[in-house]
Amino acid sequence: MGDELDRRVVLQGAAAAGVVGVLGAGGPGGGQAASPAVFISHGSPMVALDSDAYPQALRRFGDGAPARALVVVSAHWETPGEVRVTASAQPPLIHDFYGFPEPLYRLRYGAPGAPSLAEDVVARLKAGGLPAVADAERGLDHGAWVPLLHAFPQAKLPVVQVSMPLGANPADIARMGELLRPLRAQGVLLMGSGGIVHNLRRLNFHEKAASVEPWAAAFDAWIAQKLAARDFTGAQAWLDAPNARLAHPRAEHLMPLYFVLGAALPEDRLTPVFEGFHHGTLSMRSFALCA
Repeated sequence: MGDELDRRVVLQGAAAAGVVGVLGAGGPGGGQAASPAVFISHGSPMVALDSDAYPQALRRFGDGAPARALVVVSAHWETPGEVRVTASAQPPLIHDFYGFPEPLYRLRYGAPGAPSLAEDVVARLKAGGLPAVADAERGLDHGAWVPLLHAFPQAKLPVVQVSMPLGANPADIARMGELLRPLRAQGVLLMGSGGIVHNLRRLNFHEKAASVEPWAAAFDAWIAQKLAARDFTGAQAWLDAPNARLAHPRAEHLMPLYFVLGAALPEDRLTPVFEGFHHGTLSMRSFALCA
């Protein structure tokens, strides 16, 4: 037991040294508050081409967010076995969607990677008992780059993406956020990208502004109530929410929410980024935890 504790202390110390090497000593801006943890409902890939209220809200958030690097967990990267962490100096862009207009495939987001920060993330996860490995080949999927395209359009901040363990439950994903929470004090913004309500079979594809379906509104409201009450542990029992399996036939889009909640600080304020629906059932609820 003592040897294991010593090992974890050493790994955590190495991780802290690694992030200082990437970002420099001190906090996000010389003693300023910690960088936020933010959950983004990323919606359809088509929002990458939009300029309406949702992308405008992401841009306002990004303009005011103190951050020197980004660590992102997306619904679109689950891995069996080890957690994988992008570790290339220039992560490629993945257009992981099909049948959309050609302009969407021409979009680029050239943010640099951060190999040292990736190794730091790996060390922190390992120190917490989660198997993890750096991945120098994998790029950024649309769950990562589409919201970042609007929030940080200049693409200057280094981005590291972290996979979710295949089959993980909310507590497992919250543990990942807890282990990476200290990075916020070093200027690393932690982002979960998914969706509060996500059932592609129930979308009104032909009308983005379609009336909201009552079942989708009820599930979204249940999550909103848990967030407002800071009942982050209670929010893990999402199957108790109304219409849970209709809102999420499979839960991969909800899981990044728990990464963000796990990264919460006691002093955080819950700050709305965007509230609303697209296509009748697709909740775009997004929020930040800001110290």
